Amino acid sequence: MPGLSLTQPIGKAASERPADLFTIFGDRRRSNADFADRITRLAGALRALGVGPGDRVAMLAANSDRYVEYVFATLWAGGVINPVNARWSAQEMAFSFTDSDTRMLLVDDSFAPMVAELRGLAPNLTHVIHAGDGAAPDGMLDYEDLIANHDPVDDAGRQGDDMAALLYTGGTTGRPKGVMLSHANIATGALAVSAAGGHGGDAPGLHVAPFFHIGGVGTIFQFAFRRAPQVITPAFDPGETLRLIEAEKIGDLFVVPTMLRWLLDHPDVASRDLTSLISIRYGAAPIDTALLARAMSAIPSAGFTQLYGQTEFSPVVSCLPPKDHLGEGAAERLTSVGRPIATATVRIVDPDRRDLPVGAVGEIVVRGPQIMLGYWNRPEETEAVLDNGWLHTGDAGFMDAAGYLHIVDRVKDMIVSGGENVYSAEVENALSTMPGVAACAIVAAPDEDFGERVHAVIVPAGEAEITLDAVRAHCRQTIAGYKAPRSISLVDNLPLSPAGKVLKHVLRAELKDA
Repeated sequence: MPGLSLTQPIGKAASERPADLFTIFGDRRRSNADFADRITRLAGALRALGVGPGDRVAMLAANSDRYVEYVFATLWAGGVINPVNARWSAQEMAFSFTDSDTRMLLVDDSFAPMVAELRGLAPNLTHVIHAGDGAAPDGMLDYEDLIANHDPVDDAGRQGDDMAALLYTGGTTGRPKGVMLSHANIATGALAVSAAGGHGGDAPGLHVAPFFHIGGVGTIFQFAFRRAPQVITPAFDPGETLRLIEAEKIGDLFVVPTMLRWLLDHPDVASRDLTSLISIRYGAAPIDTALLARAMSAIPSAGFTQLYGQTEFSPVVSCLPPKDHLGEGAAERLTSVGRPIATATVRIVDPDRRDLPVGAVGEIVVRGPQIMLGYWNRPEETEAVLDNGWLHTGDAGFMDAAGYLHIVDRVKDMIVSGGENVYSAEVENALSTMPGVAACAIVAAPDEDFGERVHAVIVPAGEAEITLDAVRAHCRQTIAGYKAPRSISLVDNLPLSPAGKVLKHVLRAELKDA
């Protein structure tokens, strides 16, 4: 029996609405028929270059229409997309290539200069395709030439539990780990979040979240299933976002709270016509209720929807739709992350995995068809989070009497800064190799702009002089710049439990009270 497939919307759109637009990027506007022709030809090229069922194909680029084509062409060819976090260091990127045995990489003009270094660090990269606007550098294949010189091929027909995406996330052990998501995982998530309410229907949707995150790439599929034209900008810019909303009559927008703040602070916000906005969906980080109230007042045409989830659940667990943002009891509901979506069953459990009563705080566990296939080549880590069909999220929260889910903390020591996930262990591993650092701990500090920032608490060795600039420079040698600490504290000792574990809740409380 056929299962859910992420390529299904392509053929349907091309045959049922061929002239409608699929992508809009700058001056390039591709109809459904044009888009289908291009991705089926690119899929033919990928197969000719050796991409077979389940093979990973990576892309390192800013958002563009070609990025959306890469996603669907890879799936059409039978491969697995492996979007590369463009903010990683070359070492982190290369680790993901070698760990996943990714042999094909697409790059745009911005990242083409990194290819020589990446090939040196990851010799398994056998083909690099230049998907930029300039001429293809020596040693790289030209994206447009591949499309022009290959015939369309039939869909490989992968579906259901076949892997569709390998998305690397920060690793609690200091190394990124690949989350394996199937066609059914992502398709179910896209359809279920649309059914939960709060979206723009088939009005044009604007992409401002990076495609290397589940929030960005997942929205590609949501728009495709809803037949919404996909308007793309290379990276979030508040002024350009406001211009595009007006110019393209954008109906749907997904943002992290930091982006929302920057939009409202931009001088053009009052002069642009934003009345086309039907839906603004936000998530990936906690939101300030004052910021939310300000946004709802400034853009009254839009219904606001909060989404909570994680990559391992493809990604949405719960949804607070527009109707819950308004009316009696809204203040209480807005402290929650909404109710579980139709395909997610949520429990709150104690450390022994026993159910807790309403109002009691415990770990959030979730079950549903969106649960990942597992972590790539990480059976022990997979087993640690998957238990009899339940995904242990690592988040602590409670369920209220009305069925709304509340997040109170994270069991995992993860920092969410401007929508980016930063794992403390990763930063601690980098910082611990710095001369003059006797001990360190990484925690989240409150930040007005980013929600949270990476803060380092350091015990200097002897008389060593430790500065923030030196700490950031050292860390950025091995990890991405956004993971490097943005502030530091120098202390004589770290607070420890009797078992010798750093008491990070003490450090966080001290920062909050400072």
